[in-house]
Amino acid sequence: MKHGQRTIIAAAAAAALVLLGGCGSGDDAAEGGSNASAGTGLAVVATTPEVADFVRTIGGSDVTVTQIIKPNVDPHDYEPTPADIQAIGKAAIVVKNGVGLEGWLDQTIESAGFKGTVVDSSQGVTLREGGHEEGEGGHEAEEHDPHIWHNPLNAKTMVANIEKSLAAADPTHAAAFASNLKTYTAELDKLDADNEAAFARIPADQRKLVTNHDAFGYYVDRYRLQFVGSVIPSLDTSAELSAKQLTELVAKIKATGTRAIFAETSLPPKSAQAIANQAGVKVIGGADALYGDSIGAEGTPQGTYLGAERHNTQVIVTALGG
Repeated sequence: MKHGQRTIIAAAAAAALVLLGGCGSGDDAAEGGSNASAGTGLAVVATTPEVADFVRTIGGSDVTVTQIIKPNVDPHDYEPTPADIQAIGKAAIVVKNGVGLEGWLDQTIESAGFKGTVVDSSQGVTLREGGHEEGEGGHEAEEHDPHIWHNPLNAKTMVANIEKSLAAADPTHAAAFASNLKTYTAELDKLDADNEAAFARIPADQRKLVTNHDAFGYYVDRYRLQFVGSVIPSLDTSAELSAKQLTELVAKIKATGTRAIFAETSLPPKSAQAIANQAGVKVIGGADALYGDSIGAEGTPQGTYLGAERHNTQVIVTALGG
């Protein structure tokens, strides 16, 4: 947990107690950071936009989902609100991405007095350790990459975990959950096949990627891309390039013939543009920015996991010359 966050959560918890005493409707929990879907089904809190989309897809009309983190909000630095604590306190299930992405969650659950089930959707996923380029001498404690959803095969594991937890909590709707899982698993298989076909059109020596931060490791590994580097040299977004690292990244971009730097929707593009200017390459941003830590706004083509991932592949393939 980052410095000062424990104090923020404690203050939010105190405020939440006031809210709990004066609020009775489910809509109130949607204020602040949370986003609650309409319905009267099983009360589920989902931490990230990706996980919330998975829960809505598998649960259908038989679940009521409160999404903690809104689209295009950085999950690495998220600070829970009183509404988040209130929603968790009322939930039957809390579903998280896992792999340390939600460093704020354990303390928030404790503050909420939550006694239900916490579902770690990452269970069973083979995790990547650290970044693509390991530092010399190693690390005392190797960090795992939390961006597991960028490989659709990992997403299949995540939704299977979610289906199992929903069925255990609400056996009367288990058949519906199982049917939804079967349908969605087929869609994830198609996404994976479409991605492979798209990258097959690009020569291997052109499949080079520079991003805002190191969020696409599972994607890079799955589709056999070359990760050249990232503007933020970390799996999270708190680090900054040193002058030496910046010089090295610019030199590597030039040496490898990398064609572009890909901005991300939840991060400002200013640093990416500065590096691109020095390296003499373009920045892919604006409407074409990648969904690294998030998905798009509700109601947009990128407002689902499938839509966001299709967008990423289309943008990358187009920029790399496919």
